Amino acid sequence: MRKVKTTVTYLEMTAEPRLHYSPPANLKLMLMRAEQPSVGFYRYLYDAVGRDFLWVDRKKLSDKKLLATIRAEGVEVWVLYVAGVPAGYFEVDGREKSAVELQYFGLASDFRGRGLGKWFMAEAIRACWALKPEKVVVETCTLDGRAALPLYQRMGFVPYARKEKVMEVSD
Repeated sequence: MRKVKTTVTYLEMTAEPRLHYSPPANLKLMLMRAEQPSVGFYRYLYDAVGRDFLWVDRKKLSDKKLLATIRAEGVEVWVLYVAGVPAGYFEVDGREKSAVELQYFGLASDFRGRGLGKWFMAEAIRACWALKPEKVVVETCTLDGRAALPLYQRMGFVPYARKEKVMEVSD
């Protein structure tokens, strides 16, 4: 294990935006809620999206704890398919009714750079606001893709806090 320093930025959106982004016309897309995701499928998605960004938090959870987390009342896992292939996912944590959290969001490496990001983020924001919260929150860090923070801000999220963090990651 090695230690990596990162800066975490916490963002919020306090009013539902009026976003409209059309999906790329040249791709066969389907966005579907995984109603009872299996641990194996979730771990596949988490790794496909997060491996380039050193996502580790969910890897540390036992299968039992992970299953309880992703199937908890108020938690939603949404999967983007491109031509039938899982291309990305986002997770909405609506257990706290006043502040819904967009917990994880991203595209697998094979699907980045295809014009999906803004449309996919707009769909994630729409899923969060469908739960009728007072605000939507998300966090990102300097280990995430360079486009993450600017994309969140372009989509209407506003930073409200930052903190330095040291993470343990495997080599």
